[in-house]
Amino acid sequence: MMRMTVLASGSKGNSTVISSSTTRVLVDAGLSCRELLRRMNLAGEDPRALDAILITHEHQDHVAGLGVLARKLGIPVYFTEPTHRAWVRMLTPRTTMSYAQWLDHVQREKEARDSEPEPGICDSMSAAVESSGSAEQAAEDPDEPEPEPARAKPDPTFLPAVEYFRSGCSFSIGDISVTPFTIPHDAADPCGFVFSAEGARMALATDLGYMPPNVKAALKRIDVLLLESNHDLEMLKDGPYPWSVKQRVLSRVGHLSNLATAEFLERDYDGAASYIVLGHLSESNNVPELARLAAEQALSSHPTLLGNRILLAEQSAPLEPICL
Repeated sequence: MMRMTVLASGSKGNSTVISSSTTRVLVDAGLSCRELLRRMNLAGEDPRALDAILITHEHQDHVAGLGVLARKLGIPVYFTEPTHRAWVRMLTPRTTMSYAQWLDHVQREKEARDSEPEPGICDSMSAAVESSGSAEQAAEDPDEPEPEPARAKPDPTFLPAVEYFRSGCSFSIGDISVTPFTIPHDAADPCGFVFSAEGARMALATDLGYMPPNVKAALKRIDVLLLESNHDLEMLKDGPYPWSVKQRVLSRVGHLSNLATAEFLERDYDGAASYIVLGHLSESNNVPELARLAAEQALSSHPTLLGNRILLAEQSAPLEPICL
């Protein structure tokens, strides 16, 4: 049996469990560790049975709980190398300063250098005597406690194990074959996935600005398809987002609209899936029934596709497991 359990889908966090009879993989960890564990328990998925975590890309709504969860469960994380590097950079503290702060820093360094005496024999002799005296004092007081070293902060980028894969190159986790494919999104190296096990095929394709030929080809002969239907075009245009964010969402590296998803289902979808799960719906710029209606109208033009069942993944609660 193969199973897909969508724990969460949306701009506030994404995570899905893909299972065979012997292997369980978590795709993305976009909620806190505590919430991911809670969602898995609600859905009847045992966190201790997870074999790996697989990451589509480094945006926060896909990796928020990654480090804590992987360390807690002691399981490997699969990335592309650019995605792993981007995730590490995101978690590494960076110090920035204004131009005025930089000028002040340079001035203080100059004043410190000017106030230092010129090195000479007397200074060297004094330094030697002081050093000798300190050593003798330390020898006379062997019981004097040494100062405790400062405790190092735990490394937020530490993972129990990291495995790299490349788009277009299949690999296996247990008995699940994974085929990653490149998607158009504004991340370092974003991927969608096709999972195969026990004669069934499941695919996950969200966070893509449009449907390029390689994605259309990857989504052939799929039994369960999790596909993005992010926004209604009119709601997005009239919605609360700043114009710069609207432009990003509408771009070719943004997110699929209901219309774009419907056009794919009408023109390029082969009708093989028993279930189509519409995911990554915007809470601000979409309504679940609008997404469902657009997909149903697209399929209605092909009577042979009406047997496909359309489901809506939610942000606030896990979806009932889909079993094949």
